[in-house]
Amino acid sequence: TDLDAARQELEEFIPHVKNISDGSIKKMAGRDLTRFKEFKKQGIAVKFGRFTQKENKQIQKNVEEFLSLTGIDSAEKLLFTSRYPEDRDTIHRLKTEHHFCEKISEGIPRPWRLIYYRARKMFDPNNYKGRYTKEEKEKLKKYQALHGNDWKKISELMSRSNLSVAMKFSEIKSPINYGPWTKEETQKLMNAVKEVLRRKLRAENPSSFSSLEQSNTDLWIDREKLCQPLPWTEIETKVGSRYWRQCKQKWNSILTSKLTRGRQLYRGTNGLRAKINLIKRLYETKAEDASEVNWDELSNAYGDVPRAYVQSKFYRLKVSFVPLWKRKTFSEIIDYLYEKKLPELEEKL
Repeated sequence: TDLDAARQELEEFIPHVKNISDGSIKKMAGRDLTRFKEFKKQGIAVKFGRFTQKENKQIQKNVEEFLSLTGIDSAEKLLFTSRYPEDRDTIHRLKTEHHFCEKISEGIPRPWRLIYYRARKMFDPNNYKGRYTKEEKEKLKKYQALHGNDWKKISELMSRSNLSVAMKFSEIKSPINYGPWTKEETQKLMNAVKEVLRRKLRAENPSSFSSLEQSNTDLWIDREKLCQPLPWTEIETKVGSRYWRQCKQKWNSILTSKLTRGRQLYRGTNGLRAKINLIKRLYETKAEDASEVNWDELSNAYGDVPRAYVQSKFYRLKVSFVPLWKRKTFSEIIDYLYEKKLPELEEKL
């Protein structure tokens, strides 16, 4: 495959393709390009971000059909072949013969690699083992002392997923402060996030970053970058006194506060308008599940705020106004708000 030609063709479907390595481009040219073109003919765009319930069901169907086709007796064997060394050669042969890559990604307009990772997350029995016991925590500390941050090795020893052992270790490795955040801690957090964002910007666009540095201008990062996932375990290390989840929650609260710029968006007349706009927009999406909603677009109902802010406002709406909401589907909740609550709010406005 001509690498430059493949990169150029993929750019139509993947805007950030210039940041992808040559090795990954070669794999995507083989596994994804034909699929992407087929989806384009059907008027379907390539997707990124959170998987919907419908996509999860399609992955489950694809995996089950492949197991049935090949006679491999479990999804764990199919997706975590290294755990079964005695069957490894046979499984690899069956996966090649029956076109595993194509079969597992059928009907899902996403890069193959993301579908594969999602399938591994869904079918890894080590992901669903509940709370860590005291004994497990002690084992985790011992294995980390022996193997460092080789989470793949440690996950095999503990029969837990890589992410689970890495995140749990970050919570137990040092004394954690559970009280209110001090000014010093908050400043450390903001400096750590700024450092990470500057590094990302430097990697993505060296020339513009260089000119900003020379002009001594403070960086303006757009809302999408502010709200995207960040390396929280790294940020936790820089803060020192809080574990990663606390850092993430605090940053989201700082972000909401900064991006609302002090406006009283949820009081009085503005609050009524925001509720009305949110209900109308949710109704117009015709989504069957919350995961199908583009929350970033809906954030315009409130002004320039993160998606988490809008999601929390929707949560308050359903809890406050929808009777027995826990027994209703997402679409039933939206229909109720639109038919019953919206006229009341408009009259009040």
